[in-house]
Amino acid sequence: MPNLATILKQEIVRLARKEVRAEVQLLRKTGAQSRTDIAALKRRVAALEKQVARLGKVSVAKKVETAQQSTPGVRFSAKGFAALRRRLDLSAAEMGLLLGASDQSVYKWERGVRPRVQQLPQIAALRKLSRRQVSDLLKSRQQ
Repeated sequence: MPNLATILKQEIVRLARKEVRAEVQLLRKTGAQSRTDIAALKRRVAALEKQVARLGKVSVAKKVETAQQSTPGVRFSAKGFAALRRRLDLSAAEMGLLLGASDQSVYKWERGVRPRVQQLPQIAALRKLSRRQVSDLLKSRQQ
């Protein structure tokens, strides 16, 4: 006759396996659903990042377009700027004082770095002045 303890032990093991299997299956379903949700969220984040980048490019393009419209006909070339400074017989510091910039900025502009949009109208106005007018303007600014 089988031992009662052995039969009881086997039945407990069988029921325990059944319970563990049910819990593990529930955990697997939850894990799979979580992975699916995470993947969907990653796709959504990537799409939103693309949209933000696209909107940023559009915003920059609109700013450049607006700046070009606000200063129509104002062109800038490094060679022309350097020639203007030589024609007016100004140092870089004096030119910077007239334009509200540093002498380092003036040197950069002469090397090809484009000035900010705010300075383009000032540079254009400076082109129209004579040496005498510029020297008078400098004297008034230095005082």
